[in-house]
Amino acid sequence: MTHTSNTYIDDLLDMSDPVVSSATSEIISSFEGCNILITGGSGFLGILLIEKLLRCCPDIGKLYLFMRVKKGKLAEQRFAEHFNDVVYDRLKKEQPNFMTKVIMIEADLKELDLGLSPENKERLLDTNIIFHAAATVRFNETLRNAVKINVNGTKQLVLFAKKLSNLKAFVHISTAYAHCVNAFIEEKFYSSPLDADQILTLVDSFDDKILDQITPILIGKWPNTYVFTKAIAEDIVRQCSAEIPICIVRPAIITSTANEPLTGWINNIYGAVGVVMGSGIGLLRTLHCNPDIIADIVPADYVVCNAIAAAWDTAKTKDTLLSTETENSKSPETKRLSVFNYISSRQNPITWRRFMKLNETYGLQVPTTNVLWYYMLFLNKYLLVHYICVIFLHMIPAAIVDTLFFLTGRKPILWKAYKKINLFGSILSYFTTQQWQFNNDAVLELWNRMNPTDREIFYFNIEDIDWEIYLKNMIPGMRLYLAHESLDTMDVAKARYRKLKVAHYTLLTISAILLTWGFVRLIMYIMSFF
Repeated sequence: MTHTSNTYIDDLLDMSDPVVSSATSEIISSFEGCNILITGGSGFLGILLIEKLLRCCPDIGKLYLFMRVKKGKLAEQRFAEHFNDVVYDRLKKEQPNFMTKVIMIEADLKELDLGLSPENKERLLDTNIIFHAAATVRFNETLRNAVKINVNGTKQLVLFAKKLSNLKAFVHISTAYAHCVNAFIEEKFYSSPLDADQILTLVDSFDDKILDQITPILIGKWPNTYVFTKAIAEDIVRQCSAEIPICIVRPAIITSTANEPLTGWINNIYGAVGVVMGSGIGLLRTLHCNPDIIADIVPADYVVCNAIAAAWDTAKTKDTLLSTETENSKSPETKRLSVFNYISSRQNPITWRRFMKLNETYGLQVPTTNVLWYYMLFLNKYLLVHYICVIFLHMIPAAIVDTLFFLTGRKPILWKAYKKINLFGSILSYFTTQQWQFNNDAVLELWNRMNPTDREIFYFNIEDIDWEIYLKNMIPGMRLYLAHESLDTMDVAKARYRKLKVAHYTLLTISAILLTWGFVRLIMYIMSFF
């Protein structure tokens, strides 16, 4: 079977062929009748996880989906709109009655007891498998919000999981960079930067102003509140690992889907996707990045399949342990908890240079009508060079354009936009200028334990990814699912892009002439003194 596609934009909307028969799938069989709880179901990974489970495991019992009030919308309203996304079209085609299994549960991970009503607590007691995918993934999130969601949410969910009499598996979705203060990251636990109860007490004791002031001191060597709080959350998991069947999945830099349920599907501009989108529309022109280090990107659908397989493996390990403990008076000396570093750098590395070059190559073929300028991105290894580029390629053009906007009665927007872009770049630079080594033996061993049918259905062998084909499909996917532009606008976009190309090179030529003229005049002026 070929797990990558040579098709382009027109094939992005096509449904893949139905998966092979589930008759011999151990994973699907183990999920039969299981009631599954998913947190973070409205997030990128959560959506794909819901879709994959409902489509490929049609005989699960119930699927509980946490929803909260957000941006003025009630949980019920958000749930009613949730399945309208095109990403669920294949599910609707293959499993038209899937909604009979989905139950919305109003909850809030920032609250005590998850904000659950007594009735919902009682209803959830029959849960067998938990996928904890909820998190705030903003690198510059305030410490209060990051702690409340990433730390408190994990703690409250773990406390609830301990009450479940028939829990088979708890999968905690973390990040490969939770312990990025280490150059070599193994599939094991590391010391927590701070005790969970201590940090929870701190955020409850101080107001936002004081918390913002002490945040740099608290997070220490950790680059941002996201990885800092994810490291603490992992320690919560470690502490409960002897009481419940739990595992940790640590994905690296998650990007768009490779194959399922749609090729190139993406719904956010975090991390590497933000770089591609920002440079693609002509806004991002410089990035502090060592182009020769590895960009540890992983397709979202592969991460989801790895998480599902990890749940199966955790449940299977629990059954083995229980059986062994029944036969022996002493508990077996078996590792009860697995950590899975889901990364690409060890088996199938791609550098930032190649990643961005491929994005440039295929991005120029499928421009968006929203493009503001012709593509020009410099990956600057040296920070000083990057700062110079920021001044000349970001801030000076922003000042000129906003001045023209102001003089013509339009609202200046570019300076403000570039302040956000520069902040995004500075936060991301920690990960684009350093190289980590990862151990992923547990992931490889998990793959080897799966039978051929499960490997076909829940495919996550990163070694087989052809990055050129993957990125060739990612670019039009971003155009389709992020920019929401149909194929009908392609001719208009290309015509606009050709004009911008002429303007770009005309401007470069004029600038080069003026700089040369200025340099010659300066030399002549200096020579006049001799």
